[in-house]
Amino acid sequence: MALLFALSFVDCAKRGSPSGGERDSLPPVIVRSVPENYTTNFEGDEIRIYFDEYIKLVDVQTNLIVSPPLEYQPIITPLNTSKQLRVKILDTLRENTTYSFNFGKSIVDNNEENEFPYFKYVFSTGSYIDSLRLNGAVKDALLPEAKNPVVVSLYELNENYTDSLLFSKKPMYITTTTDSTGTFQFTNLKEGKYLLTALKEKTNDYTFQPKTDKIGFVMDTVTLPTDTTYTLTLFKEQLDYNMTRPTHVSKNQFLFGFEGNIDSLQLEPLSSVPEGYESTMYRDAKKDTIQYWFKPAFDHEVTDSLLFLAKNRLAIDTLEVRVKDLYADSLKVSSVKSGTLTPKDTFQLQFNTPLVSIDKNLIQVMDKDSAAVEIKTQKDSVYNRAKLLFEKNTDQRYFITALPGAFTDFFEETNDTLTYNFKTKAEDDYGTIALSLQNANDFPYIIELVNSKYEIVASTWVSENQTVDFTFIDPGFYYIRIIFDANENQRWDTGNFLKRIQPERIVYYPKKIEVRANWSLQETFILK
Repeated sequence: MALLFALSFVDCAKRGSPSGGERDSLPPVIVRSVPENYTTNFEGDEIRIYFDEYIKLVDVQTNLIVSPPLEYQPIITPLNTSKQLRVKILDTLRENTTYSFNFGKSIVDNNEENEFPYFKYVFSTGSYIDSLRLNGAVKDALLPEAKNPVVVSLYELNENYTDSLLFSKKPMYITTTTDSTGTFQFTNLKEGKYLLTALKEKTNDYTFQPKTDKIGFVMDTVTLPTDTTYTLTLFKEQLDYNMTRPTHVSKNQFLFGFEGNIDSLQLEPLSSVPEGYESTMYRDAKKDTIQYWFKPAFDHEVTDSLLFLAKNRLAIDTLEVRVKDLYADSLKVSSVKSGTLTPKDTFQLQFNTPLVSIDKNLIQVMDKDSAAVEIKTQKDSVYNRAKLLFEKNTDQRYFITALPGAFTDFFEETNDTLTYNFKTKAEDDYGTIALSLQNANDFPYIIELVNSKYEIVASTWVSENQTVDFTFIDPGFYYIRIIFDANENQRWDTGNFLKRIQPERIVYYPKKIEVRANWSLQETFILK
């Protein structure tokens, strides 16, 4: 009896122990839809989709793409879990139009969150479902690939179309890129002529906001049906020239904010100014701002506001600035970069008040062996900096002393004694790249070395085929890109939608390059 009792106990223990079972890896399955998917002559305002298990919605407002776009976002439920997905349409739908609701990756089952990816519900308010397709890809002008998601749009080119629609009205059809290749596909399109565009948006409103969005467009009209596969290149437009209202920020300083190109900007006071009035200005190194300095200061009890004339090329603006009772700034100097420099870097000093003159005889540079280093100085009037130019060797430390009077500013203030130091690393702490070009026929090029954040580390302009050497490179991962400098102005030029200008072409070396210390790489860039 004791043996039988023991055996029955073991048997019960086996039956009662949880096995865990296999993990559910299957997505939910649709049982039925009301109305059925691909319904024609749709007249209602509600869609119900029933699943075989409990589902939940993840970031549905971000994932859901309705094409053509609706004026008001539909109400999507469930808010928690359910076997039913309900769509309440708040808009008045267009007549004889095929609509598609693409849910992206928002539908998952409740237990394991298995995705039911890119489920699309389609219906037509007319008697048939439009069935044409359009395929393509999106790339980024400055980056190796466009960052997902990118909204791709089709605007119908009918009698109501104008280019201004992109800034205020939603397109006829929309889709998004779905993977790292930047590919996209439109389905359920109707026959016609269209403008094809792409937007990398910040606001997700399907309209082009030049201050925040990147845009790409196809030059030619897209005529459906077509077998053509289109490629769009995203770029950030340079903003149109615009001046913002200036502000009085210190006793002798106004700030003028701007947008766009100010290469010929002039600022002239229209109001009465004190006798002996002088002014100077320079660009802020970090912001789109002009720092305007003047002397003597205005008495805010006598002058409460001033008018300025801003002239830039053919544009003329009148700007008003309110005068405040503020303290004057005193001269301050800081190094632009300190710590470690490479032999090809330039040591620079930034001034907070306008630099007028440099006395290089009052500036001394010594190396770690206390040997004097011969220097030249240069004033950067664009960004209000002083450059100290001298030969720098590897594995060295430099000590800089600027005696009182070395720098004089706009208000005839001079510096106190300034001391700085920096070092250079040993030559074998760096790597080098020697780059050769093949099939290079469209000179000139700008060849840039960029880091993993796509920040420019080194750049050179070449007008003929030659080996390009990048030296003193810190260990790390880099990309090489070539800009086709079509207008030969030695800089990359972006595009403009309204002017139908595409950005200058950029191609990336097909692989990321790892630079190691004391390595010399030989790379060949084959252009296609």
